[in-house]
Amino acid sequence: MAGVTYDTGALIAGERNDRRMWALHVGFLAEEVLPTVPGPVVAEAWRGGSRQASLARMLAGCEIEPMSPDQARLVGELAGRSGHDDVVDVTVGEGAVRRGDEVVVTSNRRHIARVVEAAGGRLRIESI
Repeated sequence: MAGVTYDTGALIAGERNDRRMWALHVGFLAEEVLPTVPGPVVAEAWRGGSRQASLARMLAGCEIEPMSPDQARLVGELAGRSGHDDVVDVTVGEGAVRRGDEVVVTSNRRHIARVVEAAGGRLRIESI
């Protein structure tokens, strides 16, 4: 598998100990695929405290990708092309296409599909 990106919905599912999400996550790690989580996704999901122990555990098995100034500009341009104003969704789609990821795990299939299409990408969207 080429790669996988997690959206906020995937992190929330992991935080809630969703069995399907954890099965996907463990399966990716077993295939030696380190999921990527864009920094803005972490910001959207993270609130801190002991109630997020499961989320912290999941993130420990992920690569957190910071947003560079160049990427911020690309995300802004893609937001305009896609007509989608949620910068977190656009960041997920932009990064997944740029890295050539095979899968995005999200609770927001329609929005991610719109962004990926505008970016000219083709990948599988796994709804959680």
